[in-house]
Amino acid sequence: MGKRISIVDRQTRETRIHLTLDLDGKGKALVQTSIPFLDHMFELFAKHGLFNLTLKAEGDTHIDDHHLVEDLGIALGEAIAGALGNKKGIHRYGNFLLPMDETLSYVALDLSNRPYFVWKVKWIKSDVGKFDGLLLEHFFESVAASARMNLHMALKYGKHPHHIAESLFKGFARALSQAVMIDPRVKGVPSTKGKL
Repeated sequence: MGKRISIVDRQTRETRIHLTLDLDGKGKALVQTSIPFLDHMFELFAKHGLFNLTLKAEGDTHIDDHHLVEDLGIALGEAIAGALGNKKGIHRYGNFLLPMDETLSYVALDLSNRPYFVWKVKWIKSDVGKFDGLLLEHFFESVAASARMNLHMALKYGKHPHHIAESLFKGFARALSQAVMIDPRVKGVPSTKGKL
């Protein structure tokens, strides 16, 4: 099996992103997005998925965080798709029910090459310090579209916005880690169609 590493350089008039993702890492992260809360979330993603991640990003956050958050989702999705390559031998599906203090979230995904996104998260209060938690829906929607995955995310219950966000990122990382795992019993791609 070759190395499952992808490098994404994304530059627009609004953002500049350089991202390296190794699906077979040890959970190491070096992250600078210029949004401290997102740095923390990406570090959790790497740690709990056992992915190695290097990420440097900046954007027009003097306006607001929206453009950078969206483009980070696009870049991460592209990196996941790029690192997976032809997807031979992967589990394909992953899901995780993750508790975080008073919060419980559920994440399920299928690396089907058919993008679809379901978000069942209702916030009592969405501000996480200076970060608008409502942007996370758009972030994960962008990941799903760019990675061409079927992604369902649901908050079962929870109050604290930091715990909700953390539960979703950790759950996503663990579900993705399951889905990208190589199973030596799987010959070719895990689909009756013979193609993902």
